[in-house]
Amino acid sequence: MRRFEGQVVVITGSATGIGEATALRFAAEGARVACLDVNEAENDATAAAARTEGVEAMALACDVRSRSDQRAAFDEVTAAWGRIDVLVAGAGIYAGGPLPEIPPDRWDDIVAVNLTGVLVSNGLAAPVMIAQGRGSIVNVSSMAAKTSWPYSAEYSATKSGVIGITRSAAMELGPHGVTVNAVCAGNTLTAMVRKVAAEIGPTVGMTGDEWLEMRAGDTALNRLAQPEEIAGVVTFLASDDARYLTGQAIEVDGGLILS
Repeated sequence: MRRFEGQVVVITGSATGIGEATALRFAAEGARVACLDVNEAENDATAAAARTEGVEAMALACDVRSRSDQRAAFDEVTAAWGRIDVLVAGAGIYAGGPLPEIPPDRWDDIVAVNLTGVLVSNGLAAPVMIAQGRGSIVNVSSMAAKTSWPYSAEYSATKSGVIGITRSAAMELGPHGVTVNAVCAGNTLTAMVRKVAAEIGPTVGMTGDEWLEMRAGDTALNRLAQPEEIAGVVTFLASDDARYLTGQAIEVDGGLILS
């Protein structure tokens, strides 16, 4: 079933990982997909793969730290396709380290991407969806927003902020027929998480793979997520089946929260 036939979906952070999987899932379900990412070559590949599903897809170079980049990308989407039915704000980076050693420039960068970038994209999608009288926004948060670990203050803070944006936007946009939800993803087997594992593992006497195995053991399912599993929840939240669901921060964590 192609639940999003003819709809327009904008995805930030679409070049790799959860964003890439989400773009391909929406394409497989009939959506026209606008892929926004700073990594142009990989983002072009995502859009090309989406087109193999028989839909239109565009790849737009966009650094979410730049308000002008985001505005230009959103303007290009509406100029080409006339509407935005779904926004997935998925662009994100990880940074972490001992609390006394957090450098100001690293803090500013992660806030710019993970928090301000989400706020700006939500703000750009909102007037388009209000004019339509309908739309869905899905913000990609993290289980780090609901629980956390040492050396993750920056990341946890920004992902907690995404939940705050989501709840406020849901209240503001709900009367206009727009739902806003967040997905709190647990550790997912993406390139970013593997990089984090390779960096953090040695600090606790483990290899990256051993650290990932430890994190898998924290879950009820005893494994980490695949990007496609997070994408499945994102597309559900954007679908008609979730029209009465808004302001929620859904835990997609394999039971991590139970431990």
